[in-house]
Amino acid sequence: MEKTLDTKYTYTEKKDTRSGFGDGFLELGRKNKNVVGLCADLIGSLKMGAFQKEFPERFFQVGISEANMMGLAAGMTIGGKIPFTGTFANFSTGRVYDQIRQSIAYSEKNVKICASHAGLTLGEDGATHQILEDVGMMKMLPNMTVINPCDYNQTKAATMAIADHEGPVYLRFGRPSWPIFTPSDQKFEIGKAWKMIEGKDVSLFATGHLVWEAVVAEAMLREEGISVELINIHTIKPLDTAAVLASVAKTGCAVTAEEHQLNGGLGDSIAQTLIRNNPAPQEFVGVDDSFGESGKPVDLLEKYGLNAENIVKAVKKAISRK
Repeated sequence: MEKTLDTKYTYTEKKDTRSGFGDGFLELGRKNKNVVGLCADLIGSLKMGAFQKEFPERFFQVGISEANMMGLAAGMTIGGKIPFTGTFANFSTGRVYDQIRQSIAYSEKNVKICASHAGLTLGEDGATHQILEDVGMMKMLPNMTVINPCDYNQTKAATMAIADHEGPVYLRFGRPSWPIFTPSDQKFEIGKAWKMIEGKDVSLFATGHLVWEAVVAEAMLREEGISVELINIHTIKPLDTAAVLASVAKTGCAVTAEEHQLNGGLGDSIAQTLIRNNPAPQEFVGVDDSFGESGKPVDLLEKYGLNAENIVKAVKKAISRK
């Protein structure tokens, strides 16, 4: 479908966002000798192998011992190291929440928690691994920055940017091949929303894999004469509240789209911002209080209402409520 639509962003290839992390991590290792890597027995899945091969003395394979990995990472920061931990998103958050809360967030340690295989698009591994609560858990922790980039290029840029940020960061990325549609030379600014398309009828805020679905939805809506302002929220915390409020002040309504539970995700953050400053109709695209299941990524997005067609429906409903 996206190939026949007049989308304002196009792509020539697809690549998994976890590879963006792996390539950014390797490049970062060459630039900053204080960067170290830790992995919980998933080097191949996290694309950390190239870093391990080039910098074996700066890489630590801790085995299936995620809680220990977080403690080790916190301790390394005391000596000036910048540790990047790597495992699946489910194990990066739910399995080690206490260690993150106590040793990293509360202690304000400069640890970068890098999490792959997040959301429904993990696919065939099913509900036990398709974590849809991780953004909520991480954004509720004081001192934690939460980043959810949209494609390979943005993930690579984000990986390199977080090394310069002082403090704990949760970086979320994924497994499936996904359209690459953002510039390879982009400057990634933590906490700064990216207005991708100017519009006047509705503000569409999307994050992660659903940014591409939002690009497709914008083209579908434009064909119907609906003007969408599309904003890429790659940093969920700290949220760019100024960009959110400026956009909704112009359009009068909002839609949020995310590969996460509706409870605790980006939509909640946008809603809190609007209700405190400029109440406006808002519709939500996300997983509605449900676990996932085994299946192909695109099929799961369709079944759980997280694709372009569902974004179009949400936009029309939000506009009708103005």
